[in-house]
Amino acid sequence: MFTRTVGKIRGLQQCATPAGKFAILALDHRNNLRNLLRMQNQNLDTQDMMTAFKHDVVTALADVSSAFLLDPLYGAAQNIVSQTLPGNLGLLVALEETGYLGDPSARQSQMLPDWSVAKVRRMGGSAVKLLVYYHPNSSTHTRIEDLIKQVADDCQKEDIPLFLEVLTYALDPAQKKLEGDERQDVILESAEKLTPLGADVLKAEFPLDISMENDFDRWEAACSELTSKSVIPWILLSASVDFDVFLRQVMAACVAGASGVAVGRAVWKEATALGGQDRVLFLQTVARERMRRIMNLVDALAAPWTSHFEVAQISEEWFRTYPEE
Repeated sequence: MFTRTVGKIRGLQQCATPAGKFAILALDHRNNLRNLLRMQNQNLDTQDMMTAFKHDVVTALADVSSAFLLDPLYGAAQNIVSQTLPGNLGLLVALEETGYLGDPSARQSQMLPDWSVAKVRRMGGSAVKLLVYYHPNSSTHTRIEDLIKQVADDCQKEDIPLFLEVLTYALDPAQKKLEGDERQDVILESAEKLTPLGADVLKAEFPLDISMENDFDRWEAACSELTSKSVIPWILLSASVDFDVFLRQVMAACVAGASGVAVGRAVWKEATALGGQDRVLFLQTVARERMRRIMNLVDALAAPWTSHFEVAQISEEWFRTYPEE
């Protein structure tokens, strides 16, 4: 077990429920969200369309979430300045550019230009989120690992937590996604290799191909393996599955040691097909009830993030050696 510095502890506290579990509403989507919204209205201005949607989601779900994950383009600063995001909620801000560079079988994540860990800290962010595309046998695996180490070093300097999101993929370009046992093996190996590199929380895919395995005990066993492979707390991402499926995944994950969720489209995706008061009504009723159920389940079953770290011993002289930068 490891200790965490005071700034990281404070950031993790801000992102969690009082019980130390994560019920994070993920809303840092860019290309995927843009495409969904444009299906309904091709003529809308991208910035206005994206900002308005994120405003509506934050307004409706703020008091049933422990934190929000937002992007710097359309969500983070806008919801602070408009005072839509309450001051008592955690704020995670994405670092990466959307998508990836390179061949589909050798994906390279990239940082958003002119954006940094230091800027997230300066704007009042509680935590940083970095998404990487990773396969342990890809030709780019070393570069991805180096990127994680560099961002982790930056977060250590700024004393802000790093949430690491890992999206795995197939090495065969003709294969759209990992399937069967290969999916489970790659997700588990990725957690084992990447979580010791300096991140504070792993944001992970469900570690099983649910299209080929529907037994809940197998789901729970796979999640237990992920818990054993990760040296840091892990939370489950929703990957756009339907809500009922995700709720079952959340139960399996949390019983098996996960510390919560970062859920996006499983909660709010139908709202992208709506506008005006219809959208607001959906978010304030259906989406809100979904997030409330997720938060209650997480608080009841998840492992607190504090169970993964030792309590730091603080002396009366601690501030003398606490670095300024």
